[in-house]
Amino acid sequence: MLNKYARAFFTRVLTPFAALLIRLGVSPDTVTLVGTGGVVAGALAFYPRGEFFWGTVVITLFVFSDLVDGNMARQLGRSSRWGAFLDSTLDRIADAAVFAGLAMWFAAGGDDLVLCAVSIFCLASGQVVSYTKARGEAIGLPVAVNGLVERAERLVISLVFTGLAGLHTFGVPYIQYLIPVALWVVAVGSLITLVQRVVTIRREAAEADAAAVAEQGSGA
Repeated sequence: MLNKYARAFFTRVLTPFAALLIRLGVSPDTVTLVGTGGVVAGALAFYPRGEFFWGTVVITLFVFSDLVDGNMARQLGRSSRWGAFLDSTLDRIADAAVFAGLAMWFAAGGDDLVLCAVSIFCLASGQVVSYTKARGEAIGLPVAVNGLVERAERLVISLVFTGLAGLHTFGVPYIQYLIPVALWVVAVGSLITLVQRVVTIRREAAEADAAAVAEQGSGA
């Protein structure tokens, strides 16, 4: 849902900024690299120290680069396999940094090994969810399923709840408990999404194999 509606909205909003970068001679790949670097720096510099509000502000600013670089590529007419590969690969790095930063906090200052483990599960499950779709498409399957919690949902839930939890340092009581809520929601949602994709790929693979056998039989 977020990929369908929110992405379209922000793409329209960010189009003038993308056009400005093009006029300045900035390439889409540069925006991708800088955006990922900013997310990683924000997550690993702020989250392990418990500075969730400012960390989320920094991360959110750079997350929008994921929309800007694609917008620039379309305006330039340069959509390419390399650009898609680079963007997808760096997305995995950025996502991992967010949950790694949270895991580092709970392993040290946060002093909660259960939530540290949940953070690591969110990190790993997000990578596997993305891998299942990529691998399914690589073997020629459409992977026609909209998972419950995909990348957009993982980011929005994690960043919004974590950023709000950071208001605890400004005196807002009890709001720090939003982080555990976000992590458990993302963990359970990612697991459900993974199951959805595996079931879909299994069905599509069986249908594709059956169609291939039928085609060979008719050809004989």
